[in-house]
Amino acid sequence: MDAKLTLKLDKQVIDKVKEYASSQRRSLSSLVESYLKSLVNTDKRESNDDDIEISPFVKSLQTGVKIPADFDYKKGYGDYLSEKYK
Repeated sequence: MDAKLTLKLDKQVIDKVKEYASSQRRSLSSLVESYLKSLVNTDKRESNDDDIEISPFVKSLQTGVKIPADFDYKKGYGDYLSEKYK
């Protein structure tokens, strides 16, 4: 049974992933589903995190931005909007 999932991602990342999916002749949904299945598939891998290999494509998606655990995203977004519409 299929279900709908909404994700909020950076537009540049979405554009790159759409290009990649098109070049692989796959849908974006099937790419995301395959990736998520690989994360939760415990039958084929051990629980040791050192054995997990991240593909170069997935590595290229990382931004390197560290967000504190107590970050108030609502306040941050409000600050961004108030600065944007000054």
